[in-house]
Amino acid sequence: MPTARQALLDAALRALDEEPWRAVRMVDVAALAGVSRQTLYNEFGTKRGLAGALLRRAADGYLAGVDRALTAPAPDRPAAVALWTVRAARQDVLVKALLTGHWAEGLPRPEPRPGPRGRDGGRPPPAPEELLALVRDRMAAVSPGVAAGGCEIALRLALSCVVVPVPGDDAADSRALGLVRAGTRAAVPAGLSGPSRTAGGRSPR
Repeated sequence: MPTARQALLDAALRALDEEPWRAVRMVDVAALAGVSRQTLYNEFGTKRGLAGALLRRAADGYLAGVDRALTAPAPDRPAAVALWTVRAARQDVLVKALLTGHWAEGLPRPEPRPGPRGRDGGRPPPAPEELLALVRDRMAAVSPGVAAGGCEIALRLALSCVVVPVPGDDAADSRALGLVRAGTRAAVPAGLSGPSRTAGGRSPR
């Protein structure tokens, strides 16, 4: 059985499906969740606190999917994470906004930084560059022979498919996956899988 907090976040997402965030009322979210308005305020403090919690949950869900993708065989991990990135952004507008920094009209937005922590004590959702760095470093840590630069190229290829969808792609995102795999294979032999010999073994600055 979901906790009151989980039920409220689920209710807020349902409300967001029906109307823009600016029109979503706290009293309606509480009613959808089947809890009192006071419980909602106790959990999140304000509507801004609720918005921040929604965005953090979206980011955490995306990162959990990254971790699942990283259980693929080692050579396939960068492409698996890239494919998950494309699919997660297609399925969840909040994930897409967190990854790209483009907040479509009607979505809740993160608070400008620095800002006060909400009553729920939650951390702010990651900025796009922070989210990319988190994923890149996780990929590099479990992808032998692929340096962080190669992982970042795979991610940026995926993000390009998020921003500009591949024309005529199918439900399995086959064309996007093919582009990412080809790009990753091309990048790694180009010196991104280890130190550059021409630089005396030093990493490029």
